[in-house]
Amino acid sequence: MTDIAVHPVDERLPNGKLAALGLQHVLVMYAGAVAVPLIVGRALKLSPEQVAMLISADLFCCGLVTLIQSLGATQWFGIKLPVMMGVTFASVAPMVAMANATPGAAGAQLIFGAIIGSGVVAILIAPVVSRMLRFFPPVVTGTIIAVIGISLMRIGINWIFGNPFGPTAPSVVNPEHAKWLADVTAAASAAGSTVPPLPKGLALVATVPNPKYADLGGIGVAALVLASVLLIARYGKGFVANISVLLGIVIGGAVATALGLMNFDKVAKADWFGLVLPLQFGMPVFDPVLILTMSLVMVVVMIESTGMFLALGEMTSKAVSQPDLARGLRTDGLGTLIGGLFNTFPYTSFSQNVGLVALTGVRSRFVCVAGGIILIVLGLLPKMAALVESLPTVVLGGAGLVMFGMVAATGIRILAGVDFKTNRFNALVVAISLGIGMVPLIAPNFKQWMPHGIHPLIESGILLASISAVLLNLFFNGARADASAAIAAAKQADAH
Repeated sequence: MTDIAVHPVDERLPNGKLAALGLQHVLVMYAGAVAVPLIVGRALKLSPEQVAMLISADLFCCGLVTLIQSLGATQWFGIKLPVMMGVTFASVAPMVAMANATPGAAGAQLIFGAIIGSGVVAILIAPVVSRMLRFFPPVVTGTIIAVIGISLMRIGINWIFGNPFGPTAPSVVNPEHAKWLADVTAAASAAGSTVPPLPKGLALVATVPNPKYADLGGIGVAALVLASVLLIARYGKGFVANISVLLGIVIGGAVATALGLMNFDKVAKADWFGLVLPLQFGMPVFDPVLILTMSLVMVVVMIESTGMFLALGEMTSKAVSQPDLARGLRTDGLGTLIGGLFNTFPYTSFSQNVGLVALTGVRSRFVCVAGGIILIVLGLLPKMAALVESLPTVVLGGAGLVMFGMVAATGIRILAGVDFKTNRFNALVVAISLGIGMVPLIAPNFKQWMPHGIHPLIESGILLASISAVLLNLFFNGARADASAAIAAAKQADAH
């Protein structure tokens, strides 16, 4: 009697090897995984404890959704390939726009309502999206990913120098002018005063340079982080080079601590163990326009996942069928639904980890199962989340330049494989879509005379660029099915 050969994807490795390889996958994705809750939490102006809670929830859900995707759950969910799931950067710009419009718990309720709604939509449309690859050739996906990276660069730069508004704004109001205005206001409100009341909404212009903006010490720390990442990437070998961003953050955190820029008070106060509980900001608010906005983001994310799954199937020598794709994409939607319920964000397959599969040659999906279990454990350790939240923004900014810049570079690499020589229309698709994607970055008030109800749809450059690229490509090139081009593009994607 002969044993039935086990496919390398379904091979169960020894527990020690599984744990070591699973930890590798976790370390490769860790910096990217915690970036999104830090960005959105701070955009919402949440307390440090609430941001730490978002980080814990994110890691917990990363692990949970990774288990579903790699192990499979019922006949409907899980592609059963070595896939690590993480929060997609494509969703950041729309969520930050929502946070800026409505900060605090109220904004969180709107964001999580939109995420839950888009998760349900994604589950329902997954079989349809799995057949839409022909509408997203490399000229479209490359343009979209480039715009995602360019849009995120603003966040990394602001982390280094300071936000344009608030306590780290470039300029502040002259204290003498503020005192004069306060005196005039008091005089105007006094009984029997002849001073006319001040016009409603009168405010002083900030004219004094803010010493907290572009602090040279902070810039130095960010530069050190950036230099560390570059040196490790240049001289590190194999796995060490793959975690250069994470090691750069560790080095930056150590230097920031030595300089007194980072303390561990919040880490000391945090619990060693804490359950991740749902709906910590109250009941979600389901706004139809915001749900539509996030659903459009999910379509883009699912198309990117489709190319990733096809590429992974080719790397692992395991054929990926249409039902397999539908199960994988349905899990993107389920992960997003779970994320919204547990106070976190939309999920997709992390392409850094797909690259690690190619690097190590280990094709077993149970390695990612081990990685998922490690992520769940990390999500149950509030001290770990508090430590990440305590990192100064200048440390994150130095790493952010690399992370977000690599996203843009990935888009450019995908575009490098596009035929611009014999098809002049492709250049028009890219040129116009990039320009339209830059509108919200360069002219954020462009929508001020447009109906307020459509603002969430049009204030994200990523969404505008996506819609533009799809429609222009359809107009100039039509819709031609070419799975091989999508696979080649996915293999170029080392970052989200």
